[in-house]
Amino acid sequence: MIRRRVLVSGTVQGVFFRDSCRRAAAQAGVVGWVRNLPDGRVEAVFEGDDAPVEEMVAWMRHGPPRAVVKHVEVVPEPLEGLLVFAITD
Repeated sequence: MIRRRVLVSGTVQGVFFRDSCRRAAAQAGVVGWVRNLPDGRVEAVFEGDDAPVEEMVAWMRHGPPRAVVKHVEVVPEPLEGLLVFAITD
């Protein structure tokens, strides 16, 4: 089990990034959360087995069809034991 915090910048707000991320995370079987940041970036946290979490990190590098991801920062973090995946404020 691993946890990754991912911050993406570019055209990532107003393109259904969060909802698309929630659906992709559910399909991958990971838990965590995703939110818009005031500076225009999207931040997400993923917890789960190694391969599904890395799958979500890879998904964040392109996002949904209307997104234009310009920069991705990935930070390994200690597990918190989250139980669901949610869109937060």
